[in-house]
Amino acid sequence: MANRLAEESSPYLLQHANNPVDWYPWGPEAFELAKREDKPIFLSIGYSACHWCHVMEHESFEDTEIAAQLNELFVCVKVDREERPDLDQIYMNAVQLMTGRGGWPMSVFLTPSLEPFYGGTYWPPAPRQGIPGFPQVLAGVAEAWSKRRSAAIEQAGKLTAHLRAFSAGESANEAISDRLLGQAVNKLQATFDSRHGGFGGAPKFPHAMDLRLLLQRWASRPVDDAARAPLLEMVTVTLDRMAQGGIYDHLGGGFARYSVDARWLVPHFEKMLYDNSLLISTYLDAFLVTGNARYAEVARETIEYILRDMTAPEGGFYSTEDADSEGEEGKFYVWSPEEIRQVLGDARAARFCQAYDVTPAGNFEGRNILNLPVPLPQLAAQNQWDLAELETELAASRATLLAAREQRVHPAKDDKILVSWNGLMIEALATAAGVLDAPHYYDAAARAARFLLSRLRDKNGRLLHCWRHGAARLPAYLDGYAYLTNALVSLYEARFDESWIDEAVGLAELMLEHFSDHEGGGFFFTADDHEVLITRTKDLHDASVPSGNAMAATALLRLGRLCGRNDFLAAAEGTLEMASHAMARQPAATGQMLIAANMWLQPSREITLLVPGEDSGTARLEQLGQRFHQRFLVNYGIAGRTTGDPDSTRSQHLAALFQGKMPADNEPHVYVCENFACQAPIRGDGEIATLLNRLAADLR
Repeated sequence: MANRLAEESSPYLLQHANNPVDWYPWGPEAFELAKREDKPIFLSIGYSACHWCHVMEHESFEDTEIAAQLNELFVCVKVDREERPDLDQIYMNAVQLMTGRGGWPMSVFLTPSLEPFYGGTYWPPAPRQGIPGFPQVLAGVAEAWSKRRSAAIEQAGKLTAHLRAFSAGESANEAISDRLLGQAVNKLQATFDSRHGGFGGAPKFPHAMDLRLLLQRWASRPVDDAARAPLLEMVTVTLDRMAQGGIYDHLGGGFARYSVDARWLVPHFEKMLYDNSLLISTYLDAFLVTGNARYAEVARETIEYILRDMTAPEGGFYSTEDADSEGEEGKFYVWSPEEIRQVLGDARAARFCQAYDVTPAGNFEGRNILNLPVPLPQLAAQNQWDLAELETELAASRATLLAAREQRVHPAKDDKILVSWNGLMIEALATAAGVLDAPHYYDAAARAARFLLSRLRDKNGRLLHCWRHGAARLPAYLDGYAYLTNALVSLYEARFDESWIDEAVGLAELMLEHFSDHEGGGFFFTADDHEVLITRTKDLHDASVPSGNAMAATALLRLGRLCGRNDFLAAAEGTLEMASHAMARQPAATGQMLIAANMWLQPSREITLLVPGEDSGTARLEQLGQRFHQRFLVNYGIAGRTTGDPDSTRSQHLAALFQGKMPADNEPHVYVCENFACQAPIRGDGEIATLLNRLAADLR
């Protein structure tokens, strides 16, 4: 029989709907039962694409004896971390305080008042390699609750006090200085893997925010050229090795969550919307800086994967694809030489297998993860092959193999649409539309944004967190407001549709009204009218996604400078100062905040484009904007209008930026402003070309 999770909408919760465990969703029914029956709560938090969540479900939650033990001794609550990141933050902090490590599945034991007193992650069904068996853990916790309850409650109280102190953050704020950024770069250099790229050892994560920070620091010229070169090298080596490795899907595009080894070969095969969003933006930045066409190709292939496999009919983007299919991790993605020969024939298969490291022995449990151990130019030279012919043949082979792979059983897809993660993808697509001259990417981003703004809002205009099968639910968190506000600014800059600025300002004002910490600075993760939990967190550290506070500071800086909103700028400055200690102590966990700090320290710069005309002027404006989007411009906002724009399409929020600016003739005009002081207008295509060349030269 199905349990109570059968009434939920989360794909992760629905995966557990037929467990013999008497699961409850998070809510008052479970809490009241725990108080009434005087039982502790067993809280299990995971997500649908989590491989070890599936393992623990199969080993323990589907086992009738373990389920009976859980049902007898505890009130069992199951939570999707992607639906409830507020709960995940609180109880992950608790597990890390108790054990020194975290991860999913997360398993926490709570008092009926929801305070944690014991926790961990995955426990096997029987003792293994020094790890106690899950039944032993359950029996031990139940005994402690029965016979040593006062100690358990005392532990819960102390732990909750620590969580509240941790959530409050630092009380001493510091002014932001360039020293913070220099220290961060030095620490990244100290952990950089010069052979394989990336930072640290196995498991290895992409660290997209850190890579983008390095590119911005390289472009900002904080040091001489000799010290500057390694900043770019850290980025290019990492992006090259990732794009060659098995973490990248060489047939279908897109990146897996992380690599279990140090050389990016064996991925944890799940694919997440947020990773791919952040990596698209990173590869685009690197393409603009270096001109390396491979970076543009990787970004394009990843976008095409998202549009093909992760886009809902309504326009939003799905959350994740699982690591497993047919009960095996990675089965969908791996190949044998014989399978490739059957699809490609002997001659093409031989070259493909040589290029993509496919051997009879295999590189993953007897089968093969496609990867490029030797870059194609080097491979062609070694074998005296024509490079262009090799690239053409391999592209055709990849397309043929992709079509064959489509006939396999696909990994499960978590098809809920999250406003926060969608904001990241909208930002990436809006940027890609300009960088890659691909208008259909803008159209996809705009369609997704319109979907979120129309369907994921309550009657008061507040954002809702997630949508699935026609229904939106749960109040949005700080990251939803911050990510989407930032994305709307990028949508505006891509095509100069001023309605996006109006929407962005509205969201920013709601964020200031409902999430601000007026005493300590920065923002809480939950709104002021959110469900009361044991603490109200304030996220400062990047996890797999940028922290809500960091992206709030980023969005408010960009929007405040375009709109001349000093309240936005003051809120951004307060957030950065509040996070200054976190940036100093843990630069590798505050990459997005450091990006915002770099923005704050640089002069405020705006490029304003004005083009005469009406309908024809709009096309000319977009074409002119395109030329600027294809430059790596650090800390520049871009605005544009035509003289024929009707007043009804103009945003009052941009009035100060455009005030006094008007083309004197039929030529386009460009105004470059720094710290709210504008230089003489640049007029005509010749002068604009000179400006663009100068901006490009500034990076060299």
